[in-house]
This record gives sequence, C-alpha cells and structure tokens, in this order.
Amino acid sequence: MRKIVIAGNWKMFKTQAESQEFLSGFLPQLEETPSEREVVICPPFTDLSVLSKSLHGSRVQLGAQNVHWVENGAYTGEIAAPMLTEIGVRYVIIGHSERRQYFGETDETVNLRLKAAQNYGLTPILCVGETKQQRDAGETESLIISQLQKGLVDVDQTNLVIAYEPIWAIGTGDTCEAAEANRVIGLIRSQLQNPHVSIQYGGSVKPNNIDEIMAQPEIDGVLVGGASLEPDGFARIVNFR
Repeated sequence: MRKIVIAGNWKMFKTQAESQEFLSGFLPQLEETPSEREVVICPPFTDLSVLSKSLHGSRVQLGAQNVHWVENGAYTGEIAAPMLTEIGVRYVIIGHSERRQYFGETDETVNLRLKAAQNYGLTPILCVGETKQQRDAGETESLIISQLQKGLVDVDQTNLVIAYEPIWAIGTGDTCEAAEANRVIGLIRSQLQNPHVSIQYGGSVKPNNIDEIMAQPEIDGVLVGGASLEPDGFARIVNFR
C-alpha cells in the first residue's frame, strides 16, 4: 500500500514567529483530514526546533530541506543527520532542483546524502526532474532514469519518497499537465525495485489544481512550494477531494 505524502517546502521563507503564526491558522483545519495522509512541513533550519515543540502531539511531521553525508566535521554551513533527529525531524528533502542548480549538487552527492539520512532513520524525499531545455530536446526520460540510477545506488527503497519536479514548472506558474505528470511518475515507478515507494508531483501545485493532480493513479502526493506558505491554501491542498 502506497502512502499519500503531502509535503510543504518553505524554502527560505518564514521566521520563527511567522512559522508559529502559520500553525495557528493551519492546524485547526486538519481535524477532518483522512488519517492515511501524511502531512509534512519542511521549514528553514532556524525554524526546526521551535516547530518541533509546536508540532509535538499533532499529526504533522517535521522535515528538513537538506542534510550532509557525514555526522560531524569541518563543513561550514552544513547540517548533519544527528542534529536533525535530535529535534524530532522525520523527513528530509534531498536533491531539490534549486540545490542542484545553485549549489552544485550532483547525483553523486545526492546519493551520499540519501544514504546518510537513512542511516539515521530519516525518510528522504529524493527530487528528480528536467529543465525546459532538456524536455524540449526529448531528454526527459533518459535524464530521469539516469538521476535514479545514480542517486539510488545502495539506497533502501523501503524508506524512501520520490518527488518528480519538472524544473520548468517550479515557481513559474506553469503546471505540468496532470496526465503527463502521471506518465512520468509511472516511468519512475517502473525503474524501482520496490513498487510501493510513494512518488509525489511537485511544480506549481495550487489549491485549484490539487484535485486533478491527486486523481491520477500513479501520483501519491505532492511537494508544494509557494502554496504551502499560506495556511488556508495549504490546508485546501492537504484536504484534497
């Protein structure tokens, strides 16, 4: 049985005070959310500790936006897995397109981060996806297969979430057609050893398209960017019909 995972990636938004204000408007709207839906919030590192306390006893899980591949060392600006698990983090986004584009993330470092996360009991959300240039060149399938083959070496597929995020649809307002997202996610599933891995769609997910996205048979949830920053909008996404 594949789990439905709805995750909000706050990126570099919200102070601690703003995150607390968000929860006050968001959590009351989850009272009738189906129990089988996993809800995850991935705030900036500075918000993790305060949100860990505020989310204790709630149905919302805490996620981080990255993790380093060693448990300590001279890696200025990085965060290790034990630092995350100590404060109750359960999920971690790895290989997001912005990390690949702006900070030099490679399939090889993605693989190291995935294994480090799993070694400490974290569930990684592995992001894969293509640029518009790659899609226009007909490279979508080969690129994604390559990302999976390189990223998943020695990775435990029983503790894994994958997010298909077409880069050309992130923060652009352009959404990949639901049927096309379903097709690509089906391709991703065909490359996995474990057919029960939850695979999300990410890319300009909004309250007004969530129902169509989640009606697709291969899609097991969404990784939401900007629309997760507003409590009513994110609650509508979590409570899709």
